[in-house]
Amino acid sequence: MIELEGVPELIDPVMVAAFEGWNDAGDAASTAVAHLDREWKGEVFAALDAEDYYDFQVNRPTVWLDGGVRKITWPTTRLSVVRIGGDKPRDLVLVRGIEPSMRWRSFCNEILGFAHELGVEMVVILGALLGDTPHTRPVPVSGITSDPDLARTMDLEETRYEGPTGIVGILQEACTHAGVPAVSLWAAVPHYVSQPPNPKATLALLNRLEDLIGLRIPLGELPEDARAWQLGVDQLAAEDSEVAEYVQTLEEARDTAELPEASGEAIAREFERYLRRRDGGPGHATESGDGGSYLRDTSSGRSRPPMPPRPDPETDTGAETEADDEDSSDD
Repeated sequence: MIELEGVPELIDPVMVAAFEGWNDAGDAASTAVAHLDREWKGEVFAALDAEDYYDFQVNRPTVWLDGGVRKITWPTTRLSVVRIGGDKPRDLVLVRGIEPSMRWRSFCNEILGFAHELGVEMVVILGALLGDTPHTRPVPVSGITSDPDLARTMDLEETRYEGPTGIVGILQEACTHAGVPAVSLWAAVPHYVSQPPNPKATLALLNRLEDLIGLRIPLGELPEDARAWQLGVDQLAAEDSEVAEYVQTLEEARDTAELPEASGEAIAREFERYLRRRDGGPGHATESGDGGSYLRDTSSGRSRPPMPPRPDPETDTGAETEADDEDSSDD
C-alpha cells in the first residue's frame, strides 16, 4: 500500500525520472534529475524497497561513518517533490535511482501507483545514449513517445524502435498502457568520450525539458561546467591526430545531415528560451533556493572532465547498438 503522509496536495505535477545504468551514458540523465533536486531543494518522501528490485552483488550497498556510527546505504530508487514558485506555481515529482535488476513490471507498477496517488499529469523520463556525434556540436536530444496524439500535439517523434530495451523504454510503455501521458528525452553522448560526467549532455536535457514543460530551470554552474568540459576534451583530442581526424569526420557528417534542420522553428525555440531567462519566467522565484522546500535538502557531487579514449568500434556495447537503432528508427 502506498502511503503519502506529509506530502501536501500537489499543483499540476509532472513526474521526471532518470535511472543510472544502461540508459544513462555519461551519467547525463541521472545528473540532470540530481541537478533539479539540488537547485529546487527536493524533499524525499518515499524510497522503493531495495530487497524487491536489486541484486546486491551487482549494485552493492555502501558502508559509511556518521559521527563514528557505521551506517549502510542501500541501492534503491527514491522519490522527491519540489515546488516551483512564480506567478503560476507547480510541482515536480522527481524519481532518481538505479535500473532495477529484477521484477521490472512490479517496479513500474509501483512508480505508477505513486503517480496515480499524486495526480501526476505527465511522466517525462530522461535517458542518454552513445552515438556518433562530435563533442564540438550541440548535443542532439530526441523527444519520443508511444502516444500518437501526444506526438502530434507536442511535436515529438512517435517511437518505432524494435529490439532490446532498458527501464526507460519499459516505464514509458507501462505509462502508455496505464493511460498516463509519457515522454522520453534522449541525449546523444559521443561514444569516444563516454565516461561521466558529461555536463554538456546534462545541460541539453535540461534545456529540452524546459521547452517541454514550460518552466525556467535554474542552471547554476552547468553552463560553465559544459564549456570547461568541451575545452578539456578539445585539448586532449588535439594531442592525438587520429582522434582529431575522427572528430573532424563526425563534424562534417553532422553538419551535412543537419543543414536543412537550421530552420526558423529551431531559431524560434532558442529565442523563446532566451526571453524566458531574460524576463524571469516560471520557476524564477526559487532560483535562490528560498522557496518551495518542505521536507529535506539533498545534494550530489561533481568531478573533473574525462579524457577521451581512442575510438575503437570493437569495444562498442549493446547500449550503443540500441542507441543507434533508436536514433535511426526515428528518422
